[in-house]
Formats: sequence, C-alpha cells, structure tokens
Amino acid sequence: MLYALLGGFGVAALAPWLHQLFGRHSGWALALWPATLFIYFSGFLAGVNDGPVLLQHNWIPSLGIQLSFMVDGLSLLFALLISGIGIFIVAFAGRYLEGHRDLGRFYAILLAFMASMLGLVLSDNLIALFVFWELTSITSYLLIGFNHEDAAARRSALQGLFVTVGGGLALMTGLIMLAMVGGSYELSSLLNQGDVIREHALYAPMLWLILLGAFTKSAQFPFHFWLPNAMAAPTPVSAYLHSATMVKAGVYLLARLNPALGGTELWLTVLGSVGAITLFIGIWLALRSTGIKKVLAYSTVMALGTLTMLIGLGTPLAVTAAMAFLLAHSLYKGALFMVAGIIDHETGSKDLRDTGGLFRAMPITAVVAGIAALSLAGVIPMFGFVAKELLFDAALKNAASWILALVIAGTIMTVAVGALIGFLPWYGAPVKTKKQPHEPAPALLAGPVVLALLGLGFGIAAPWVDRMLLGAAATAVAGVPVDYPVSLWHGFNTPLLLSIISLIAGLLLYRWRQHFHHHTRFTEVLARTGPERGYDLVMAWLIKVSAWQTGFFQSGYLRYYLLIILLTFMALVWTVLLLYWPALSFGIHLQGIQLHEYVLVFVLMAAAVAAARTDSRLGAVASLGAVGFTVALLYVMFSAPDLGITQVLVETLTVILLVLVLFRLPKFLRLTSTALRLRDVLVASAVGITMTCLLLFAADARLYESISHWHVAQSVPSGYGRNIVNVILVDFRALDTLGEIFVLALAATGVLAMIRLRAEDKRK
Repeated sequence: MLYALLGGFGVAALAPWLHQLFGRHSGWALALWPATLFIYFSGFLAGVNDGPVLLQHNWIPSLGIQLSFMVDGLSLLFALLISGIGIFIVAFAGRYLEGHRDLGRFYAILLAFMASMLGLVLSDNLIALFVFWELTSITSYLLIGFNHEDAAARRSALQGLFVTVGGGLALMTGLIMLAMVGGSYELSSLLNQGDVIREHALYAPMLWLILLGAFTKSAQFPFHFWLPNAMAAPTPVSAYLHSATMVKAGVYLLARLNPALGGTELWLTVLGSVGAITLFIGIWLALRSTGIKKVLAYSTVMALGTLTMLIGLGTPLAVTAAMAFLLAHSLYKGALFMVAGIIDHETGSKDLRDTGGLFRAMPITAVVAGIAALSLAGVIPMFGFVAKELLFDAALKNAASWILALVIAGTIMTVAVGALIGFLPWYGAPVKTKKQPHEPAPALLAGPVVLALLGLGFGIAAPWVDRMLLGAAATAVAGVPVDYPVSLWHGFNTPLLLSIISLIAGLLLYRWRQHFHHHTRFTEVLARTGPERGYDLVMAWLIKVSAWQTGFFQSGYLRYYLLIILLTFMALVWTVLLLYWPALSFGIHLQGIQLHEYVLVFVLMAAAVAAARTDSRLGAVASLGAVGFTVALLYVMFSAPDLGITQVLVETLTVILLVLVLFRLPKFLRLTSTALRLRDVLVASAVGITMTCLLLFAADARLYESISHWHVAQSVPSGYGRNIVNVILVDFRALDTLGEIFVLALAATGVLAMIRLRAEDKRK
C-alpha cells in the first residue's frame, strides 16, 4: 500500500521526462500507472465484506504516530473511482492538450493530485489524512491555475485555494480535538469511540470545525461559489475534480466520521439543512447557466449537497442511497465533462447557445452524451435511476417535509439539466461553429464511452454491484452492518411515482426553459450580493489592511522597528505574568554578597549609563567595552574562566571593530526632541524591569532538579574531561559552540576586510 501511494509521487516526478520519451502517446503510457493501481485495489474486492484491512508503518515512533492505512468498503469505493476514472482522464489529457508546451508539467501535477487523493481516502491516521488533505488543495490549485498566463485562471485558483485551505485550518484543529477526546490518532480506533466522543463537552466545537473543513472542500453553501469558478481549469481537470476526486473529499470525510460523530440532533440538523439548501441552489444555478461546463459544475454542487444531506440523515437506507448516488454521479459526471471537452476541442464551442445539430457530424459522441445524460436525469434502466429511487425513499422516510420538497424540486430541475446536456447540442437546426465538427480521436472518446456504458450496466446489474461493493461501503459509513436491497425494480411504489412525476415535470421545464430564465432574473441580483460578493469584500479588506499595516510598521526606521519589537515583547510577557500572578513568586536574596561584587555591579551600571549619556562615539564604544569586560569578570568570579576568556575576546574584537569604523566620525548630534528621548528612556527601563522580573520568576519557579548535577557527574565518564565548562561547550553543546565560533570567524573576517579596504584606499 505504501509503495502504491508513494509510487504515484515518483511517477509524477518522472512524468515530464516520460512525456518527452513517448511523445504524443504519453497519455496512454502514463495511464498505465492508474490502471496498475486499479488492478491492485480490485484485489481487495474479494474480502471487502469481511471487514477492514489495516496496514501500518512506523512514521514518527517517538510521538506514537504511524503511517497507517485502512481498506474497507468506503475507502475501496473511492480508490477504485480515483484510479479507474484516472486512467481515462490521463489518456484524455494527452490528446486534449496535445502540443501544449507545458503538458509534461500538467501530467506531473495531475498524477501528484491523484496520489494525494488516494492517500486521503486510504489513511487511517488523522495526521496523515490531513497532510494528504492539504496536498490535494495545493495540487488542485496548480491544476486550476494551469493556464497561469490567464488572469481568470489565476483568480479562480487563488479563490479555491483560499477557501479550501482556510477550511483546512479549521479542520486541523477539529481533528486534533477529536484525537484528544478519542484518545487516539487512528481512525479505526476512533470510529469505535462514538458514544464517548458524542458525550464529550468538546463535541459541538469539534464538530463545527470539522464541518467547516468538509463544507469548504465540498463546496457546500455558502462556500459553493468557488467550484463553478474552477472551470477555468482545462477540461481534464474539471472532469477529474468533479467526478471522483477533490470535491468529494469533504463528502468522504463526513461519511468516514459518521460512526464517531453522527447520530446527534446537531449532526442531523446541520448536514440535512446545509445539504438540502446546497442541492437546491446548485441545480437552480445550473438551469440558469448556458456555458456547458458551468451547467455541469453547478449540477455537481447539487450532487454534493445531496450526498451531504443523505449522510446527515444517517439511516441505513440513507447511507445506501448516498453510496449509490456517489457511484452514479462519478460515472455520468466524468463522462459528461469529457463530452464537454470533446465539444470544445472539436467545434471550438463552450456555450450551449453556440451548439446544435451536432448529431450528424458526431453520432457516437451524441449517443454517449445521451446515455450519460439519462443517468443524470435518473431514467430507467440507468444506475442514476437506482440512485434516485433510493434518494426518494430515504427522503420520504427520514427527512423533514421542507427537505423533501427541496429534493423533489431539485430532481425536477435535474431532469431539465439532463435534457440540456443530452439533447440541445445534438439535435435541431445545425449551428455554425468555429471548427468543422467531427468525431474525436479514440483517446478522447474512450473515457466517455466506458463510463456511460458502466452507468447503464451497473443499473441493470444493481444487485451485483451492491453485493460486490455498495453494501460494504454503506456498512463502513453507518458503522453497523447494512443489508438494504439495491435493485433496478422495486415495484410500483411512492418513490417510483415521484420519479415519473419528476421526469414529466422536468421535461416540461426544459420545454419552457426560456420562461424560467425570464421569470427568475431576480436571482442575478442575489448572485451579485451573495457569498462570492462577500468573499470579494473580504479579500479587498485584507488588501487594504495589509497596505495600512505595511505603511505603519514598515516605516524604514530601525528605531521604530526596535520599539515595536520591544513593546510587543513586553505586552506578551506581562500578559502571561499577570494571568498567572497568584501562582508566581520570586525573592531577592542579598545574603553573602561581598564588597567587591557590589563594586563590579556599580561599575557595570555606571558604564551602561555612561554609554547612554555620552555625546562621543568613542566614549560610547569605551563604555560598552567596560560593560563587556565587567561581565567577563563576573564569569571569572563565578568559576567560569572559559566563558570569561571568550567574553574578553568578543569584547576586544568588538571594540577594535567599532573604533576602526567610528573614530573619524563627529560627535553625536541631537536629532530627536527631549520628549522622544524621554520615551526611549522609559521604554528601555521598562524592558529592563521586565527582563529582571522574568528572570527572578524563572529562578524561583524551578519545577525540576538542576541539570548541572548531571553535567558534573557525566563530565569524566561521558565527556572525558575534568573541565566541566569545556566538556559542556565541546560535547554537550557542540552545535551551539560551533555557531559561536562561526559568529567569531564572521566578525573577524569583517574586520580583516575593512582593514584591507582601508589599506587599499591609502595606496590609491
């Protein structure tokens, strides 16, 4: 398993070279990797009904973190979709982008994205899951912005990145809280702790954080706007993102955590409401759109809302419907997006209004599009019909009446959208296109043909699909065995009646779609003031705030930088000290201090005051040198002669360096007012008091025995030296000492360079 996932990143790294090696056939060559993965994951089908398979590898043993993977019905369903559809996406991309100068780079990002998505759905460890989660955000950003010279593509890529990564930060916090409450970072363990997690005081905030991450990733209302804008990406990216990968990552997470977090009133209310609203808004906007990819993108929003709503209901019937709908949507949406790419590639048209009568020139593509559109509309015997029947049945038995109403309305509009895609471009009067339309190459047509036929075959063989995979996937989501019968025909019942009504009403809505557009123009105003407008306002506000804070803090004056740093430091330190003041204590112990020690402290203070008060640069250098040499004497007095010698060397070098630079300069000038100088005195005094208090608190708050005893005991047996200071510096703190030596060498190099520069000036 580990090699299968990491191998994907290896193939991605080699993709540009392989593209050069295989040329125009590189798409088929690179498609061998997802094909290999599909065969590998298919090997788990035989035992998927026997329970999850856990595979573990040590990752960070010191922290108890493992790189672990879990293969059960849910993760296997996603893995097969990701790798299986990935075969045709890679081959499709090779021909669709043939001749593009950056095709090798595209392959690399696409395969890395595929590997990231597989890692996400197969990870059993929360840390690994989050790492792969963020990798999908980064790689999808690169894919959406692949045409980086296009301003629209860059904007859409950034929008998707900001929304999903922002949600990812919330998700990270929620996952950490989940691990703390459940006592493990392993999903296989957490899924068995549902009662403990749901009863914990942190359940509600944890759930909100996790839902925020899932909703942003899977484009739930009010974050749905980024997904249609991602259509700026090349069509292979759109087909892959919408059918089997990134946008379903949030749905996967909700389904995976359902046994641990689901079943509560909060879970049902939030997921059911948000899912139903997203369903309705998505299909409403799809029906109002005219761009082929936009229509498909908004219908994906509808599908994601449907899946979220069904997972929120959480009953065995609902989760079975969710898994069936997930499979059906992946098949028909992958096919339809590739058909949209074919229309663009072969005719140059991207808008439904610029197409018509293409059946004569592209009969095979038209038939494939029709089959996939029938599955989208939920027409018997397509697998989309099976999923729609289960959806109606779950909504009738478990959903609130207003949710059921939105489901029925959404299904009616879905039928109309299916007619838009499956009929409008292919029949009627021919429309003149930018290119002469013709059937595409096999690499472009293979994916839509296979996926559309699978949608038909799975519908006819629905019980077999249920036994092979859907039942195990539903069991993984429900957390208990699920054995709800899935078949093409359940007899004449209420769900079938609703299917017939939605089909007839949807066709009538398609027939009168112009009236629908005319009477729903008010939604354009809502779109301009909706969530995307809020996103634009937030981004504009961030730019303004950034410009203000840059102008305020980045003034170009070192004194202001130091002032801000010191004030921030004091604010943070005193905030903590005041919060913990009752538990803190410190004492000033003056017993045993001798006269010469008082003298040294007095000299130290007098030299510091003189350095601050003098008008002479050389006087300031001398005073600072006196401070340093006095500190060296303190080291010697407290049995640290080595440190004293080091201090003397540093101070000597510093004084020489400053004298060589400053002795020709005039006296200090008074460039600031008395008020500003008084301010600086107060800030400096406050910093000094803060450091003194901090040290006194720290010295009096020792929680453990001093480590000095260990150094004394280990000096000879471990460091082979009786000079304890030398042993500490050379053995126990070797890297720290190396850094100090580097600083000294750097300073000496600077002095040497300045002396030589002055000598060269004299020769000139």
